[in-house]
Amino acid sequence: MNPAQSPSRLTFTPVAATEFEAMAELRTAAMRPSLEQLGRFDPVRARERLLNSFFPEYSKHIILEDKKVGFYTLRPTPGGLRLDHFYIHPDFQGHGIGARVLAEIFREADAAALPIVLGALKQSTSNRFYQRHGFIQTDEGEWDIYYRRAPSPRP
Repeated sequence: MNPAQSPSRLTFTPVAATEFEAMAELRTAAMRPSLEQLGRFDPVRARERLLNSFFPEYSKHIILEDKKVGFYTLRPTPGGLRLDHFYIHPDFQGHGIGARVLAEIFREADAAALPIVLGALKQSTSNRFYQRHGFIQTDEGEWDIYYRRAPSPRP
């Protein structure tokens, strides 16, 4: 199914703690091109980074029709919400799914009047994606760029 050909149904379901391995495989597939470009692809390290920040209670599968195509983790922090993970399988990238997911995340954050913060790998195409959707760079580390999106005011 080509998601660009028709308006497809997008839903979200909880991630279970027992699904870690599937989430690690999806993250590796999504991050591999960016990490290889930087000469930093290491599947063991990629798995460990997810393990250190895996919060299934705040994670949701992204489901297109009946297929799991990605997941995200949006967890509460003292200053708002943190988007720890947001991955779409490469076969489904570039079809507007990410924008649709962000719209859902924005609805949740705006309803609670909370900002969203996140980090993105330097030189990843995800940086342009986040900037296009209103995230403002707040800091930069050795490997990541950090962003914030203020909540939109309620009407």
